[in-house]
Order: sequence, then structure tokens, then C-alpha cells
Amino acid sequence: MSWFKRENGEYESGATSGAADNSPEAEERRVRTEGLWIKCVGCRAIIWKADLEANLNVCPKCQHHFKIGARRRLDLLLDPGYELMDSGLRSTDPLNFTDIKSYKSRLKKAQEQTGLNDAILSAQGMLGHHAVIACAMEYAFIGGSMGAVVGETIARAIDRARLARKPLVIVAASGGARMMEGVVSLMQLAKIGTALAQLDDAKVPYICVLTDPTTGGITASFAMLGDLNIGEPGALIGFAGPRVIEQTIRQKLPEGFQRSEFLLEKGFLDAVVHRRDIKAYLIRAFDFMQA
Repeated sequence: MSWFKRENGEYESGATSGAADNSPEAEERRVRTEGLWIKCVGCRAIIWKADLEANLNVCPKCQHHFKIGARRRLDLLLDPGYELMDSGLRSTDPLNFTDIKSYKSRLKKAQEQTGLNDAILSAQGMLGHHAVIACAMEYAFIGGSMGAVVGETIARAIDRARLARKPLVIVAASGGARMMEGVVSLMQLAKIGTALAQLDDAKVPYICVLTDPTTGGITASFAMLGDLNIGEPGALIGFAGPRVIEQTIRQKLPEGFQRSEFLLEKGFLDAVVHRRDIKAYLIRAFDFMQA
């Protein structure tokens, strides 16, 4: 059959055209394949979702590292059988904050979408032959922002690591402090910084893994205070974003500015490690630190 046919003096798509096929069979095919392919933001390649997940959510063509959730992050770092800690903490909305939406409604929506109470998971378990305390941030929960719950969860994890003398790993992924909690959010920076100083005094190792993005108050606090600070390839890491900086100084920023490779070159990171190698890297690092 031809691609087009004349009807009422005008050309329109024929029955063999996919765009005009509205049959139940065609609709079923579209439903079955919906969401099974992902376009890489790095090289624009179309990737079969199952292949991407099997490759640790890293593009097999250009090695672009896609964002992954906190639970997935813990699964990749810790051996099976780890135990979640402090997962029952919830924000109390101390300021009764409302902008376009109420903070309570934003919290409820984020909790429903992620299945978490807030933007972090804390756990204790085994990293190879090391018993460790680990925290992983969830960017899908209000941009991974840090409010009272995130700050308290991290502070408890630090105290737990210090008292048990277990190495600490924190995986950062955040837009910064949570504005809906105001100064309650900002005070978490000082609280966590104090706890990390005590951890350092106790000679307990701490490594921070900075992922895309790590910005704002997170960078200004625990993300840059590790004994080792390592980044994933291509991760955006900084305080203010590059667009804000360009608008402020009215200058064009260098290529790759605030990406992990740029920070490594300038001495702000100790290493940039591919996602598939991070677990082995952490094990070797803790071997050295605890020797």
C-alpha cells in the first residue's frame, strides 16, 4: 500500500503510516514500550533501560553517570544484609512554611514519590571486610536538600561511627540547605561540622563521595570535610551554581567549570572515580587508613 492516499482532494497519511495508526493493536505496542528507552544527556544516544541499569546507570557509550537513588547507592556500596538506621525521623515543618505550595504538601508528595521520610538513608553494614557506617542522600526528595531530619540523621551517623570506631562514608547529592526550614536548616551545617571535628579527634576515617549535583550548604559543610573527598565523573560540585557566578562576575567561566575533573585539577578533590570502581576504591582507602 502507498504511504499516502488522496481523499476529498487532499493528501493524508495512509493506513500503513505509524502516525495515523490508532488501532488498539498500535496503542498496545506504544504502551508496552513506553519508558523502556532513555536518551543519554551526554551523547544523546538512545539506551535500552535494562542495559543502562545493568551498567550501574552509566551510559555504555560516553560513560555519563546518571543520577541514582539513595537505596540503589547503598546497594552498590554495601554488602547484602546491611541495616537501615534512623529511618523513622520526619520533619515537623517548624516554620509552617508556605510559598506556592505549603511545605507540608511538598513533604507529603516527596514521601509518596520516593518512599522515604526525607532526603537521606543511613545504614550500618559491611563494605568488603570493613564494618562501616554509611549515609546516602536522595536527590529526588526536594532536590536532596538538607533540613533538620537530614542534619540529625548525619549527626547521629557520625556519632555512631565515632563511638563504634567504624569508618564513615557519606554519599552527597544535594542542592543545598532546605530554605523551607530557614535557620533550622542552616544550623545543621555547624552541628555536622562539630560532630566531624570530634570524629577526626577520635582518629576514625571519613570519606565523602560527591555525586551530581553537590552544591550549596552541603559543599560548605560535610562534603568537603572528608579525609578523602572523591567525586564521580562529570559531577557538578560547588557552592553557587555556574549561571549565578557568571551573572555576578559578568564573565564567561572556563570549560568544565565546577565539574569534578576541573576540581581535581585545581586541588579541591582527591580523586575522580568511576561508579563501577568506587566500592573497591573505598575498601583500599580504608585498608590504608586503618593499617
